[in-house]
Amino acid sequence: MAELKRWSFYRATIAEFIATLLFLFLAVSTVVNYKEPNYTDKCSRVGYLGIALAHGGVIFVLVYCTSGISGGHLNPAVTFGMLLTRRMSLIRAAAYTVAQCLGALLGVLFVFCFTNSDEQQSSEGVVNVVTRNYTKGAGLVAEFIGTFVLVYTVFSSADPKRNARDSLVPVLSPLPIGFAVFVVHLATIPITGTGINPARSLGTNLIYRSPTEAMDDLWIFWVGPFLGALAAAVYHKYILRAGAVKTLKSFRASGSSGGQPPV
Repeated sequence: MAELKRWSFYRATIAEFIATLLFLFLAVSTVVNYKEPNYTDKCSRVGYLGIALAHGGVIFVLVYCTSGISGGHLNPAVTFGMLLTRRMSLIRAAAYTVAQCLGALLGVLFVFCFTNSDEQQSSEGVVNVVTRNYTKGAGLVAEFIGTFVLVYTVFSSADPKRNARDSLVPVLSPLPIGFAVFVVHLATIPITGTGINPARSLGTNLIYRSPTEAMDDLWIFWVGPFLGALAAAVYHKYILRAGAVKTLKSFRASGSSGGQPPV
């Protein structure tokens, strides 16, 4: 509860809100412009590659700008992974998640209000849905794997040893995160439109779909990413960092000393 008395807590929460708002505004704008039917020049259409580049590039820039303030999460799944690895408190994680969801809603709302054609204001391509060629199970797996790759990359980029080695080139830290987002989009856009961010999926669904359709399949884009973050956290902390081995050794040492911590 002491965090609630510190300005740094609120500053970080505001940073997450603004960064997520900017991310959704720029990312959804790219998708909306891709759908604009009046473009006759092929070079005017960004395509899947352009959408993936836009998402990855925006994430790279915003993580670079906010990592020193809030950690640059911009994603409830990333925040959940950090919570599981005890890198942040439950109160801060909850505040980040609320800020991210509100920022996503406002960012998508701005895009919706600024566009005026029926084609641009349709939900096609903007909301995350499992495409007709794939089952819901396939969509869930795609979201799980995509988020696993993202959160695992975040953990690796935040590794203290790596940070010490790359301290002379600080821009290297957010670069692999942006590239991971780029690659995951290329792989999963045809399957689910690429969620890997529950706040993004929530914002686009609530703004671009009717109230009766807003919750259709939304669970896939929350359950999949959170399970992916959970798997990445377990893999990084208890396998790569041997957290399970250390815990087991500590337990055995405690038992051998009659329940007292080893001297």
